[in-house]
This record gives sequence, C-alpha cells and structure tokens, in this order.
Amino acid sequence: MKVSVCMATYNGERYILEQLVSILSQLSINDEVVISDDNSSDQTENIIKKLNDPRVIFMKNKYDRGYTKNFEYALSHSSGDIIFLADQDDVWKSNKVNTIMLALMDSDFVVSDCKVVDPELKVIHESHFAIHSVKVGFIKNFLLPRYIGACMAFNRNVLDYALPFPSEQKYAAHDYWISLISEMSFKVKIINEPLILYRRHDSNASNGGTKSKNSLSHKLRVRIYTCIFLIQRWLVRH
Repeated sequence: MKVSVCMATYNGERYILEQLVSILSQLSINDEVVISDDNSSDQTENIIKKLNDPRVIFMKNKYDRGYTKNFEYALSHSSGDIIFLADQDDVWKSNKVNTIMLALMDSDFVVSDCKVVDPELKVIHESHFAIHSVKVGFIKNFLLPRYIGACMAFNRNVLDYALPFPSEQKYAAHDYWISLISEMSFKVKIINEPLILYRRHDSNASNGGTKSKNSLSHKLRVRIYTCIFLIQRWLVRH
C-alpha cells in the first residue's frame, strides 16, 4: 500500500531537514511526502529541494492560504492509500510508520501518543495522552479536542469523506474536522505509545492539543459551525 505523508510548511528552515530525514528513512521507494508551502520567505524551499529526493513533492503557494487550507491543499494532491499528517518541526520515531500501518489493518483512523519536547528535543512531558486523558469517542473529542494532527494517520476513505474542508478554517481546523469525521463514521483506534517527538517552541502554529485560549463565544461558534457541516456531510454521504 502506498503511503502519503502530507505536510504544511511555513518558514520552517530551522527544523524541516531533521523532520524530513526522520520521515523519509521509514518510507519505501513508492511512497511520497507531499508538502504545501505557504509562501515561505526563508530557506525552507531550498533546504527541501537540496534533498533531491524524488519522493518529495513540493508545492509553493503564491499567496498565504493559512494553516488549515495549506494542509487541505497538500492532502488534496496526495495519492496514497494511507495518509499521515506531519508538522514541519517534529521528529518521527523510527518505528512510527510500521506501528501505524499495523494499527490501520483493522481501523480507519489512528492517533498515537507523543513525547512533548522543547526546541532542543529535551522531554517536557513523556506522554501527551497521560496529561490530557486522551480517549476515543465523538462527544468527548467534539467538546474537548485533544487529538494532535501530527499524530494522526488514516485510510484514503476517511480523506475522501472529509474533503473538501468547511470554508471557514478558523472554525474548523483540519485536524479537528478529520478527527470528528472519523469518530462519526469510521473505526478509530488510539496507540498508547509515543511515536513522535512533538516539538514546542515560540513559533508553533497550533496549541498542541492543550487548553485553548480562545473566548467562550469563539469556542461555541466553532462547535456550532462544525456540527452543522458534519450533519451536512453525513447527509450527502448517506
């Protein structure tokens, strides 16, 4: 089965090479890494192209799409049977791909644990799952999302169901949307083993599955908006 690793980049020159090396070392010759770059102004593009790896597909946007739309663009250009999400600044453990592939033999969507680390990869928390009591379930993850996008992988049928994403990305982040689509209509499994070093630094685009600092009104808008689109998607698909 072909694997597609989908990544959104933006000014990621500091960590991108280390991450890509950790990913590519686990992929076969027929797999791919699809990168959508949000018009980076640093050396991200040059670093990626210097790898000269035919498995890497690099697409640079002419304008800023934003975090979720950037991921959507990468996902929409993937061709694999199995889809992995990846951030530009983490490091994959050497058994990540094999462990995920085994889990997907009897599931449609899996999310693994991770070690939370600082910019120098020193461990801050041994387990994201332990801190946030991560469990499967639609209601739990609809009300209190704790899945991390960079820890997700899923079968092609999940992606076909999830695309296109709702248009207002500020109310339906890509990982929140995909996880709820999966919880609503597919078989979900969590892997209680940290499979990535999840790097936290002052330039992270996401909150890392921690408590959101958004206002209560924004949180309500997110859930109402997402719920409406989940119902609409379910009606279209059924």
